[in-house]
Amino acid sequence: MKTLQCTAPLIAGLLVTLSHAAAPAEASSLEGTAWILQSLGGRAFAGGVTATLRFEAGRANGTDGCNRYTAPVTIQGTNITIGPHGATTKMACLPDIMKQSDAFMAALSSAARYRVSGGMLELLSGDGAVLAKFDPQLQSLAGSSWSATGINNGREAVVSVLEGTSVTMNFGKDDRVSGSAGCNNYTSTYREHGGTLTFTAPAATRRMCVIPGVMEQEKFFFKALESVATMRIEANDLELRSSDGALALSFRRSAER
Repeated sequence: MKTLQCTAPLIAGLLVTLSHAAAPAEASSLEGTAWILQSLGGRAFAGGVTATLRFEAGRANGTDGCNRYTAPVTIQGTNITIGPHGATTKMACLPDIMKQSDAFMAALSSAARYRVSGGMLELLSGDGAVLAKFDPQLQSLAGSSWSATGINNGREAVVSVLEGTSVTMNFGKDDRVSGSAGCNNYTSTYREHGGTLTFTAPAATRRMCVIPGVMEQEKFFFKALESVATMRIEANDLELRSSDGALALSFRRSAER
């Protein structure tokens, strides 16, 4: 199995000031919300990447399409300040991706106002021009399907899924989850509330598969599944973590069923 690599060290220095010039909104209207960039300066992101913005526990977090960023948020009335002691990872992406990621961060740092209208978040310049528009990020797992990209092997490492295998999760609207563990099919039940998520012990078929390492991968997957305590959906990525914050499983969204 190939161990997934961590992102590079954080760089301090993100400062974004946001203020609200439309109808008044309480601070709680943004706390706990998550958004996906719809357009930047009236144009959609290219290259199949997505930028996001999440307000959580007094911080703004997300991805600029290449790197992740985080910064403290201070909300006073209708004014919002993100920073000044923010941070971002430093991954190298294709030049075109980096260019639009830089433009996204510039839009955040240039925003002087925000507006939530029709379920959308808009960041505005001081003269009222729309710098960026965001759609709400759906947070419910019901009805969604995912393919695993990483599995905690129980030895403090998250490893990629074996080549030639597929580990999947399909969340029903009846609190049941099912999928393939790479060889055997399984079913379980799940309970989600806010950012918490738990599973019951899965029931699985009992096939023996000959692909080297696949049975051990299933063992890791089922153990990781039972350790899950929290979830985070970030655009088309899903992270499931244990109660101590360790990454248990990571997924990429599949085509909706």
